[in-house]
Amino acid sequence: MAEAPEIPEIDRLAHVPHPRETATLVGHDGEEAAFLEAYRSGRFPHAWILSGDEGVGKATFAYRAARFVLSHPDPGSAEVQRAHDLSVPDDAPAARRIVARSHPGLFVVRRAWNPTSKTFRTEILAEQSRDAVRFFATTAGGEGWRVCIVDAADDLNVQSANALLKVVEEPPHRALFLIVSHMPGRLLPTIRSRCRMLRFRNLEPAEVAAAAAAALGTGPADAAVQRAAALAGGSVRQACKLMDEGTLAIVEHIRGALDRLPAIDWADLHAVAEGLAGRANDTAFEVAAETIFAWLSEQTQAAAGQGAPARRLAPLAEVWDKVARAIRETDAYNLDRRALVLTLFHDLSDALRQSRAA
Repeated sequence: MAEAPEIPEIDRLAHVPHPRETATLVGHDGEEAAFLEAYRSGRFPHAWILSGDEGVGKATFAYRAARFVLSHPDPGSAEVQRAHDLSVPDDAPAARRIVARSHPGLFVVRRAWNPTSKTFRTEILAEQSRDAVRFFATTAGGEGWRVCIVDAADDLNVQSANALLKVVEEPPHRALFLIVSHMPGRLLPTIRSRCRMLRFRNLEPAEVAAAAAAALGTGPADAAVQRAAALAGGSVRQACKLMDEGTLAIVEHIRGALDRLPAIDWADLHAVAEGLAGRANDTAFEVAAETIFAWLSEQTQAAAGQGAPARRLAPLAEVWDKVARAIRETDAYNLDRRALVLTLFHDLSDALRQSRAA
């Protein structure tokens, strides 16, 4: 893979296989069939947006699709025409090289580790997108493909998004973009208009349990797996994080506070905020943020499913952006997390009240 090894990796969880190392995809047979049909049809889009909530399998799908295309560069081949899915044997050369991050036909754009600050950068930088442009300027071997995975496009800033747009607009022969996005509505309209959208649903608890158990090397009926899957909001990544008992307790606490909204128990909320303060609680803070976004997603989907007018959805969309911005700034500038938690719940309470009154 044409990227220098980075340690640590922004998209890796401890003790869990990375998406590029994950051979099984759970719950997204329809998306896989749509991609495979397009590939062998001769009308294959060069750019795809893989949309859906974080942790539901979009990155796993992206690496799975990359393995298939790089292993089978001829869409008309007998192997492609008789394929039932995008699976590739673990010992296939492309699969081995992708796991080893040494495949010359694959480039990954993602937030990088800053060795100076010892933290991950808060955005994908323009230079990283320009590296992708330079990658596509090289010549693929034979009739091979060049594949770029962007994970996640939500981390692009204005400059990096525009740099990436240039090559998405005018792709070279046999270029494939797999653009992971948790919030595709925030992407540049010019990028969205040049991509085919694949929407990935949140998984059912039983599917989450099966995928998490496979990743963790345990059984889906394990009590801890079942408890984590029930609280994961359809996200396998979240379920894997929740296997830690302390983290699970925090999520249960936060989830209880969210479910009481618009009412707020300020004494209880102060206790929650105190448990998230300080760099020692980085993992708990990250999981807390993901729990809030999962709850917001549920509220928005529930309102939309009930045919709510746009004026009811607007407060939820606005608070989503406000929460995301506040969390990024708190993380980037090491601001007081206790104050952030109190402010977020106040804003969430107001947004829910406005949505219900609209």
